[in-house]
Amino acid sequence: MHNTYKDMENKTSNDALNANWLMICAILVFFMAVIGAVTRLTESGLSIVEWKPVTGALPPLSTDAWDAEFAKYQQSPQGETTNAGISLSEFKNIFFWEWLHRLWGRFIGLAFALPLMFFWLTKRVAEGYKAKFLGVLALGGLQGFVGWWMVASGLVDNPAVSHYRLATHLGLAILLATVMYWMALTLLRRDGSLVMRPIDSTPCIRRHGRCALVFLAITIIWGAFVAGLDAGLIYNEWPLMGGAFMPGEMWHITPAWLNIFENHAAVQFTHRWLAFATFVLVLSFAWRVKSPWLATAIVLQLGLGILTLISHVALPLAAMHQAGAIITLSALLYELHRVLLGAGSKR
Repeated sequence: MHNTYKDMENKTSNDALNANWLMICAILVFFMAVIGAVTRLTESGLSIVEWKPVTGALPPLSTDAWDAEFAKYQQSPQGETTNAGISLSEFKNIFFWEWLHRLWGRFIGLAFALPLMFFWLTKRVAEGYKAKFLGVLALGGLQGFVGWWMVASGLVDNPAVSHYRLATHLGLAILLATVMYWMALTLLRRDGSLVMRPIDSTPCIRRHGRCALVFLAITIIWGAFVAGLDAGLIYNEWPLMGGAFMPGEMWHITPAWLNIFENHAAVQFTHRWLAFATFVLVLSFAWRVKSPWLATAIVLQLGLGILTLISHVALPLAAMHQAGAIITLSALLYELHRVLLGAGSKR
């Protein structure tokens, strides 16, 4: 009996330990996404033209090293065209954001891998989570590769990264943070550290919540399309676009369906109205589950999106808009957890 009690005590202790670690890692990914937004908005992402996973952690430490790094950049498509003639001082400014973005990614990798190794060796991995943690580790490694794959798309001919690859990079980051956050909530609830009030849900409410999550995810991806194409720098008004609900130049690409992916006006239009549909879905879901936090998050997020647009994508507002998307997602996931708990789910 004593041994059984002690085993249960160790199990709950491991659950809480792993959950807190996962929550910290999810927060680190959250900040990574915001740093990534600043890197994109300052057009800093192509300032480092090589991928050096280990030695690249250190910035140039001497005048000669800086000169060599600057010379490599000047031979890149962006250095030869968009930023031709910039000074070394200006180069250092854009270099900083890309270096910080990559350094933060390395830090997240260590913050996940080293504690996981410790938990594994000391038998402190939460029961049933070994394969899940290895999956997250693999997903994090894939994210690093996709980051370089994205940057490489702007180092050949066109001095801009592929907006498809940018969306893939952001999407994987969101997925990574979502998985870690969801597992952390599950473990905290299983441990008893998190007293989560279940919602007496119906199949309709559960479908509503899942639909809201899907729309929010798609809206975030289209936000990456907008950022990658600089589509937020046109039609800086709301709710009309050039005085019309739908601008005429939305359909000049053939076939027509491709416009919503590659036509600047159509991409912005799609993001606008996806965001509004998401706003309605999430706000109504928040009302049904009586969550003032989720309601506040989605209202502020819509407001930040409009302000970002009419400010011609001012850096502070755009970074806050990126952060707001992840905060809204976190609040929605929390409420979905309560909904599934109320439905008797063991997830």
